[in-house]
Amino acid sequence: MRIVFMGTPDFAVPCLAGLLEAGHQVCGVFTQPDKPKGRKMVLTPPPAKELALEKGLPVYQPAKMRDGEALGILQELRPELIVVVAYGKILPKEILTLPPKGCVNVHGSLLPKYRGAAPIQWSVINGEKETGVTTMLMDEGLDTGDMLLRETVKIGENETAGELFDRLAPIGAQLLLKTLEGLEQGSIAPQKQNDQESTYASMLDKNLSAVNWNKSSREVHNLIRGLTPWPTAYTVLEGKKLKLFGSSVSAAKGGAGEIVSLNPFLVGCGDGVCVRIDQVQLEGKKRMGAADFFRGHPVPLKTSLN
Repeated sequence: MRIVFMGTPDFAVPCLAGLLEAGHQVCGVFTQPDKPKGRKMVLTPPPAKELALEKGLPVYQPAKMRDGEALGILQELRPELIVVVAYGKILPKEILTLPPKGCVNVHGSLLPKYRGAAPIQWSVINGEKETGVTTMLMDEGLDTGDMLLRETVKIGENETAGELFDRLAPIGAQLLLKTLEGLEQGSIAPQKQNDQESTYASMLDKNLSAVNWNKSSREVHNLIRGLTPWPTAYTVLEGKKLKLFGSSVSAAKGGAGEIVSLNPFLVGCGDGVCVRIDQVQLEGKKRMGAADFFRGHPVPLKTSLN
């Protein structure tokens, strides 16, 4: 099938690779513009662009989708189908209706739950026991199109959003190929979403990152793992931000925000139960094991974090 692929981050890469391996004709790849990264702000191409260039595919990075530029390119490419995987831009009606076989999206949740930009992270933050991937036919709404196929996976008790992201990406690629095969064979019946069951997964930002130790140990644990690797949960120790990585709920008891132990690093929460934290990163310093950090930076037990 002649396909235009639209995708940007790591999550999109297995889908693009899968299309190529399955023999589909990818006639163009749309991805977000290159962005400055790191302390030196080096202009860096998105992962999907890197794979596309490696495979010799034409790459397009329009700043907007509604000014006619993207539509003109697509009219020249004449795709039968557009595949969208974490592209990061909303497609206008004139693009959605351009390919004769429509636009198929791969979304990292069990729709209609967690429509929006950060479904994987919010499923972890909210303590869901399972999530998955859904393929759907796109319409003008935000992740509201008819569902095609879904695959469910269990979320590990201590699994981070980054780990779940990496696990769902290849599942999404496999589901995409099954979906395209089913559409070509006419064996998939699109299903309407139940809007009454929908939830929204808003884009993450750093305002979410401060840990509120008055919340339960489970809520604190879920926030830490849901914000890993970005934007990363933090607390304040002696006036400086201390980023937190690798958490679990402990059997130990302690008051909210109270350091109960340094090795292992245990902090009490609002329900009187401690969270164990394996790694930390003090503002301006390197990430390291919590026990190693406190060996070189001892603080009294019962110190309160905020």
